[in-house]
Amino acid sequence: MNIVDRFIKYARIDTQADESSTQTPSTQKQFNLAKEVEKELLEMGLTDVSLDNNCYLMATLPANTKKKVPTIGFIAHFDTAPDMSGEHVNPRIVKNYDGKDIVLNQEKNIILSPADFPELLKYVDEDLIVTDGTTLLGADDKAGIAEIVTAMQYLIDHPEIEHGKIRVGFTPDEEIGRGPNKFDVEKFGAEWAYTMDGSEVGELEYENFNAAGAKITIQGRNVHPGYAKGKMINALQVANELIAMLPANERPEFTAGYEGFFHLIGLSGSVDEANVTYIIRDHDRTLFEKRKKQMEQAVAYLNARYGNILKLEMNDQYYNMREKVEEVPHVIDFAKRAMEEVGIVPIIKPIRGGTDGSRLSFMGLPCPNIFAGGVNFHGRYEFLPIPSMEKATKVIVKIAELVAK
Repeated sequence: MNIVDRFIKYARIDTQADESSTQTPSTQKQFNLAKEVEKELLEMGLTDVSLDNNCYLMATLPANTKKKVPTIGFIAHFDTAPDMSGEHVNPRIVKNYDGKDIVLNQEKNIILSPADFPELLKYVDEDLIVTDGTTLLGADDKAGIAEIVTAMQYLIDHPEIEHGKIRVGFTPDEEIGRGPNKFDVEKFGAEWAYTMDGSEVGELEYENFNAAGAKITIQGRNVHPGYAKGKMINALQVANELIAMLPANERPEFTAGYEGFFHLIGLSGSVDEANVTYIIRDHDRTLFEKRKKQMEQAVAYLNARYGNILKLEMNDQYYNMREKVEEVPHVIDFAKRAMEEVGIVPIIKPIRGGTDGSRLSFMGLPCPNIFAGGVNFHGRYEFLPIPSMEKATKVIVKIAELVAK
């Protein structure tokens, strides 16, 4: 099976995660893809194939050399984002893209245009896989799965390429931040690994945000507005005061590169009670701790003013993998060399987000992130250049080859 057919088959399987679920996986339908991939791995002859009750799939491509070679791994995730439907995904191929608007859905007038997405123009004359405008595509991260599986098949079909033992792993619930929750690093048994979960060709990422989530519950005091003077505490107004106390220029829409932010992701309630939800991000650990302190101080100020009506729950979510990956620089060097040897210019940049690799690195598995090729993840305008997916597969094969050398 070629990589395009493999990806399209995966994309048609609904694996959308559900952040409201407390189960692992958060949706049982993720097993539908896991079982399909498990079947392929068994058919191609991989060993130690195991799919556990939490939807973690692992397998081994045995070494074909007698040299002492480190065991490495490649990882991708089954689930797609909750942001948009992953049901009834209907991918189609745009042949030899001409640089003009792509009509995704004529009936609903949904158009993928370089006027809105100028990055499209990087892919003129390439074949693109696009959506029908009603769902996401799922290249995040079904492209990564297809690339890993295809690379393993290529290595099997080309025994002249020496490689050590390679472990592959596929996880649920990455999109809701739970991918590593039940990942058994010891069972996986690799010295280091790569997540195939980046975007455009050349991306190589080993820096990500330090991340925390904050939920503030505000207990107001509701009194008839005609008799409210000196009595009412409007929880929604207090919520607005809290929001105003955080720097307006440090929101995601005003930041880039290494700049951190406070991101308001939820505001709900009434006069009587309100709930405010934030995510807090910064690449620098010291600045990250400072941001958390700012949130605590704002809540403390309002509690002093209104009488302890705010309750703050704040928890760290993940940390910047750089401090772990930099301890093993060869992990990055192999990826850079592999890209260069297959004609790709590495683009090393910080992730303005997180990946499974960030938490796995702190669990003892250094795990930088490599491009999978998709663009505009998580929405109807997502597209996947086929040559990008093919190049990612070549990078996997080349890493395996270089490590064996």
